[in-house]
Amino acid sequence: MKFIKLLALLVIPFSILAQKPISASDDSEWWKRNNLRLIQMNLPAYEAANIDADEIVEDLKAFSANTLIINGAGIMSFYQSDLDFEYTNPYMKPGEMGRIVERCHENGIRVIIRFDFSRAHETIFEAHPDWFYISEKGERIINTDKYVVSINAPYVQEKAFKIVEEVISRFDIDGIFLNMPGYQTRNPYENIYVGIDQNEYDKEVFRKWSGGLTLPLKEDRSDPVFNKYLEFKTASIEDWSKRLHKVVKSSAEKRSADGKVECASGKKIAICTYLEESVDIIRHESQTHGLPYWPYTASDNTNHIEQTFPNKIVSNASIQQISFQSRYNAIEPEEISIRLYENIANGSGTDVSMMGDMRDYEDERNFDTMKKIYAHQKKYEPYFGKYESLASVAVLAPGYWPGGDKMQEYRGISLMLKEAHVQFDVIQDNHLANLEDKIKEKYKVLIMPDINYLSDENIAALKEISKAGVKLIATNTSLFDKPVVLKELFGASIDKSENDGAGNYLRPKRKDIFKSFEGQSMVHFKFNLGLYEFDNEVEKLLPILSKGRPGPPEMIGGHEPTGYFGAGIKENSNVLMPINIGKIYYQHGYEQHKNLVLDVLKNIHAEAFDEIITSAHPRVELILQDFMMNKEGVTIHTPFKSNGHILHLVNLTGFSGNTYFEPHTQQNIGLNIKVDFKPSKVWIMQGEEKLAFTYANGNLKLILPSLKDFEGIVIER
Repeated sequence: MKFIKLLALLVIPFSILAQKPISASDDSEWWKRNNLRLIQMNLPAYEAANIDADEIVEDLKAFSANTLIINGAGIMSFYQSDLDFEYTNPYMKPGEMGRIVERCHENGIRVIIRFDFSRAHETIFEAHPDWFYISEKGERIINTDKYVVSINAPYVQEKAFKIVEEVISRFDIDGIFLNMPGYQTRNPYENIYVGIDQNEYDKEVFRKWSGGLTLPLKEDRSDPVFNKYLEFKTASIEDWSKRLHKVVKSSAEKRSADGKVECASGKKIAICTYLEESVDIIRHESQTHGLPYWPYTASDNTNHIEQTFPNKIVSNASIQQISFQSRYNAIEPEEISIRLYENIANGSGTDVSMMGDMRDYEDERNFDTMKKIYAHQKKYEPYFGKYESLASVAVLAPGYWPGGDKMQEYRGISLMLKEAHVQFDVIQDNHLANLEDKIKEKYKVLIMPDINYLSDENIAALKEISKAGVKLIATNTSLFDKPVVLKELFGASIDKSENDGAGNYLRPKRKDIFKSFEGQSMVHFKFNLGLYEFDNEVEKLLPILSKGRPGPPEMIGGHEPTGYFGAGIKENSNVLMPINIGKIYYQHGYEQHKNLVLDVLKNIHAEAFDEIITSAHPRVELILQDFMMNKEGVTIHTPFKSNGHILHLVNLTGFSGNTYFEPHTQQNIGLNIKVDFKPSKVWIMQGEEKLAFTYANGNLKLILPSLKDFEGIVIER
């Protein structure tokens, strides 16, 4: 049956799938085209015995892929290594790695080799136990016979570079992918927290870097030493990344001279990983975690990398497995469909990370979906990958991998904007200073969902951004650690930054602002409800009512004004809402909480709601982009010249909150889009048909007849 399915995938005209062979003399910075259609094959050790280069290429062509990531070295090598500190996979098929690279190149497919230096084999541990992680209690992090290493010990600081050099010297690869870089504090495969690495190398390197401080034992943001340790981790990882960059780029240049591989001097090798500095392709991942599921994960990841690092390529991987404990079960076809469409709509390529190769795969249910979307990207390649955002609102993300309460606050605010079809960009909170000029020039509003612990440099940038006229909306405990700045920007002082709001109410009295609350005078609350004093010149909104009496029914009531407020607007500009408003919407989804935020945003920047006016369902995601035709010769560095706009629509109506069903087809979606040019033509990708439209006074009006899973409306100049 699987053989029949595979044949069905291959019944595609070769002319459609054919890609130009990659010659050994190719010296292009190929990744800068930003047209990746990537499939990662994470091979279990035992599968190496049966992999076949011809079969791999055949399958990649069937899926319209143009880039392969495949295991190479680190935890184990999938070739015969000559290094005594590199464990060779005993199932390895001699010569097959080289054949895979050669056959891929003959068919125009780039090959990126996966390295993982987070762990090493027990034989290496037995020889060099001082190279490995050790907790305060003397514990190791072990997965079967693999031990987690210490970043500042010789394996990572010296031997890893030798392993990379060996691979580059043997194979004509196009890139390296570094999996799981960074400091380890937990066993992710068993979900067990162990703590900060107390290896002697780490202690000594931190002591020298910090001027004599002792490595902290606990992760505590109130501890100045731990905050210094966070700076050290960033600095040490950036230093290692720079060294890796030098090794990769210089090794590539040496390959022709030393005669080990016949290729042009200066062969360009891309560096791909989850780090930010000294890399060419920043990788991110859409994963399935606990409830509530987050269907916008691909938009979230790609948008935030695109907008924070505009000179980098982002490749957001849709992780096939449901969890580490469910490797052989793939996510639903409807979920991967959303992820891949969101990727290309936000300026990334398609990217799926799967367990093993495609033969005898344990869960093939979303193969057809992958094939369809990869082919769609290939067919319309000139219309993807070269975008500029048209959003006037930006949201700060609390880091690269948000987690915990901050993640929930951030996602709740993002969800409100998505459902209201408000266009917004995402910027990582620790890059405000780097992007200060961009934020000043482009955005009217910057939203800060529970953002704190900003560096002095980023605080200075935030002040300048506010002075330049960009309005701020901050929620929950934002800037609680910077009371002077909180006072300066928002006219607020903290009485109690953390306070259980369960049982309290907010009163949306100002109906000129809270226009969504006709017929409602009280809004229930839970989670954090900060108690802040606002200066006299601050317009105070949302009086907080006391908890009162919850029952029995005969006794309820007693909700009296506390003298505190749930929001304050300073000079009709900066808004502070010291309440967990994003988290309550993320977890419970009551529209009244969403409407409090949207009404406040509308009060200070009503234009954000006029950029797109639509009858589309709230669960139809709209992503409006300015586009330039991404043709041969165009790269991310090519000066942008607009060829028009594209409105991407991703249909999420099949998402129930905990299940991904087939989306409900939407009919006759009305759209009024702000466009600063009269279009020459408007057409849709899926149906390849022209749409009738009217244009007057900067407003483009049209009707989309039907939306199934995805559509791209191309608005040509």
